[in-house]
Amino acid sequence: MAIVFVLIALLVVAVLVTGNWYVWRRLFRDTTKGPGAVRRAGAAVIVGGWALTVATFVVSRSDAPFRLKQVLAWPGYLWLALALYLLLAVLAGELVRPVLRRILERRARTSQAAEPVPARPEPIPAGQGTGRGPSGPGGPGGPGDATDTGTAGDGPAADGGASGPQGAPAAPSRRLFVSRVVGGAAAAAAVGTVGYGTYGVLRGPGVKRVTVPLAKLPRAAHGYRIAVVSDIHLGPVLGRGFAQKVVDTINSTQPDLIAVVGDLVDGSVKDLGPAAAPLARLRARHGSFFVTGNHEYFSGAEQWVEEVRRLGLNPLENARTELPHFDLAGVNDVAGEDEGQGPDYAKALGDRDRGRACVLLAHQPVQIHDAVDHGVDLQLSGHTHGGQLFPGNLVAGLANPTLAGLDRYGDTQLYVSRGAGAWGPPTRVGAPSDITVIELASKQA
Repeated sequence: MAIVFVLIALLVVAVLVTGNWYVWRRLFRDTTKGPGAVRRAGAAVIVGGWALTVATFVVSRSDAPFRLKQVLAWPGYLWLALALYLLLAVLAGELVRPVLRRILERRARTSQAAEPVPARPEPIPAGQGTGRGPSGPGGPGGPGDATDTGTAGDGPAADGGASGPQGAPAAPSRRLFVSRVVGGAAAAAAVGTVGYGTYGVLRGPGVKRVTVPLAKLPRAAHGYRIAVVSDIHLGPVLGRGFAQKVVDTINSTQPDLIAVVGDLVDGSVKDLGPAAAPLARLRARHGSFFVTGNHEYFSGAEQWVEEVRRLGLNPLENARTELPHFDLAGVNDVAGEDEGQGPDYAKALGDRDRGRACVLLAHQPVQIHDAVDHGVDLQLSGHTHGGQLFPGNLVAGLANPTLAGLDRYGDTQLYVSRGAGAWGPPTRVGAPSDITVIELASKQA
């Protein structure tokens, strides 16, 4: 097993080194004429960026001061996102590069064909004109000989280069020009993508509204609203201000019930207690409920369960509560199994009246299969972030039965939120954050 781990680690390092060398080559080596300050600066930026990222991950898992974690988190996590999109952008540039070169070559040939060919002057017969002999200035061997046309070196410079006026530097070669255009566009696209994706997270989640019909829901509960929020990920980057935005957005929907389905935090109660304090202002007619996510077990799940209880939320640790028109149940995340606190469906659902509708809070979509076995009508989950950073959605889609949105498994429906925050880079691309208002619909209405 140790040998396999070492081989995988070496493979990952080799891929990272190769990918970053390729990015440096396309953005810095191929866009300059020779070794110099630009190439050295490019290497320093790439190496320094990864050094910050590694330091961020190491420090985040240590007992280092929280302030140090905050200082490192912003540049360290953002470099991770920027490195990804720089690589994707220069790879996309390989498709553009040959097209641009062909366009430039065609324009150069067209320009050369359109240039008028200068007329050759008529040679002056010997002995005419100035009256001097063959050896005179006007003779065939003299400096005035019109057959000395001086055409050597008049053609265009190699690879599209062009010689300027006497004393002026030559224009860059066609290859260098293409590299600069493609490299500049790739860098701008990567920076713009990460910038816009980060802005989307920091401005706070939007609100989605989804109607879910339940066969067992009585008519009196038709239109019941559950605000679902997951994956807030309070931590060194997203703090108290972000938590307040989430609370304000949830309260603005005036829900009947609030469901916080895991991954609330990335850190200890000691460091993040003040950041989570705005949760005490959540307001709903039937209260706020909480279940653990996998990140709670990285951050001290027992302490966080007590903290959210103190803030006024109701933790459902493999438990169920009977609301006026349906049952609300919650199970622990599967990550709790390592601590003997994993999901217990029998405890949460085993003795309930299956004639009543049941809504289950479970952090991970993979828990749907147990929900089906226990006759749950609707499971509310998060965890996936909708992939968060394209093309991460392709990987997340393989690891989860449903990536985002509403799906059905037998008689059980599953809704997966993309989450309100972000893990690692405070950036989302192709997977905007959301808070979802689930409106239950009775088929008897």
